[in-house]
Amino acid sequence: MAKYETRITGDFDEVLNYLHDGILQASMSASYEDESYVQFAGVRCCVRVYERYSFGGGNRVSMTVTLVGDGEELFLSAITAGGSQAMFFKLNTWGEETFLDTLRELVQKL
Repeated sequence: MAKYETRITGDFDEVLNYLHDGILQASMSASYEDESYVQFAGVRCCVRVYERYSFGGGNRVSMTVTLVGDGEELFLSAITAGGSQAMFFKLNTWGEETFLDTLRELVQKL
């Protein structure tokens, strides 16, 4: 498991769409799995799950991306999982870190 969290400023919908498009365009094996969205008293929250094939690990890796927004104040959290082929412990996290790097690079370009 790998995790990345940060605060950013911007339009909720624009940031969400930018990250979505960037994640899917970064890997030909990336797929959008599902999402959950809720809004209460102006605070918005969207949780999306993506998957991609990790060539380095020879398996699929998932990334859960959560964007919370109150106006233009946004909080982004992303957690990756999968990628290990061991039964009782993780042998590698290359695929998870690489998938998370995709998101980090997108955020740096905002």
